[in-house]
Amino acid sequence: MADGGDTFWQDAERHLIRYGGGFTPRVIARAAGAYVHDEQGRAILDFTSGQMSAVLGHSHPEVVRTVTESISTLDHLYSGMLSRPVVELARRLADSLPGPLERMQLLSTGGEANEAAIKMAKLSTGRYEVVALDRSWHGMTTGAAGATFSAGRHGYGPPPVGNLTLPAPDAYRSPFRHADGSHDWETELDYGFATLDRQSSGSLAACLVEPILSSGGILELPPGYLTRLHERCRERGMLLVVDEAQTGLGRTGTMYAVERDGVVPDIITLSKTLGAGLPVAVVVTTAEIEERCHDRGHLFFTTHSSDPLAAAVALTVLDVVERDGLAHRARMLGKALGDRLLDLRERYEVVGDVRGRGLLQGVELVTDKESRTPADALGRAVTSAALDLGLHINIVQLPGLGGVIRMAPPLTIEESELHEGVDLLEQAIAGAMQG
Repeated sequence: MADGGDTFWQDAERHLIRYGGGFTPRVIARAAGAYVHDEQGRAILDFTSGQMSAVLGHSHPEVVRTVTESISTLDHLYSGMLSRPVVELARRLADSLPGPLERMQLLSTGGEANEAAIKMAKLSTGRYEVVALDRSWHGMTTGAAGATFSAGRHGYGPPPVGNLTLPAPDAYRSPFRHADGSHDWETELDYGFATLDRQSSGSLAACLVEPILSSGGILELPPGYLTRLHERCRERGMLLVVDEAQTGLGRTGTMYAVERDGVVPDIITLSKTLGAGLPVAVVVTTAEIEERCHDRGHLFFTTHSSDPLAAAVALTVLDVVERDGLAHRARMLGKALGDRLLDLRERYEVVGDVRGRGLLQGVELVTDKESRTPADALGRAVTSAALDLGLHINIVQLPGLGGVIRMAPPLTIEESELHEGVDLLEQAIAGAMQG
């Protein structure tokens, strides 16, 4: 425990590069299950699974055992060498993924996997334009950042040539409406493609999308959207790339979020949840696309590609998710979470919308339900109040949004802990409103 002369925060301020917002004002000492604990011994219920990643909770004993064994025997190799865990992971993922998705490259981060997917799409099609939704987040490397539109675009000079957008389907705020007031996403998507066709130079290579735009404010693609999007991509000869960094491995109630719609993308990327908190990512595509890229000299050779330690961890995560039925568990707990959040919407004027699927859900805060005016200050106050109460949540604050509280607890969370988290969230909302 730190003493009175501790200079931790002064050292942090002096020596750390700030890479996005402020740091949580707690020094974290350890983590286990659904909780992290600070140096004062205070338990904080982690409703974000770390960085939306620790689907098995923190320090899961089987992951700990795998890391311990692998680091002692087979950790890192030259990227041109293969080990059994890597090939076994490729086989297991091919068995679990829909359709002909059967060729895998093992990497470290989601941004890196999306970067590889973009390069493969460009190389295999011979085109260069990449389309993303206008509230997307796909990573911080150059190509992935070029397809990221929710934040981080100002001040860094021109992004890669050929980045284009479609409107993100925001059912709560979209101006596209049926006569009964419901969201008309079909017309919105058609309008988006009409605009896209006018912008394009005729070189559309790929459309990169998340099934739920998490950093975009927990915007779920409506049922049927992916199917229609896939059709539009096919008409234009472009590949559909689906980024399941946060939705893969059971979090939405199915092993992969695309299963709900029965859509098989040309390329899929997995990351955060695949490593359950450790840096593991993959890009998976069809044999046809992989062979075409290989014939054209595809190069994506990285220091940690095909690391056996990462593969061993991913295999353990797959084992636990499948053995313990965690996708089904996420679906059941997600229903309980959604019911509690909808109850908050009914009782609190500032809770404007509730959305998401399984154990990836969000609450949008507004000044009042009629105007839907963004409540920026309230969002920050609720986040701070929740932490004081022992709950860590994440607030997404984008232009036009007052703040969307993201919730992505571990799939292993106890139902009592889930309800405890919502109780604390309600206390934080009530306290922030009074403050």
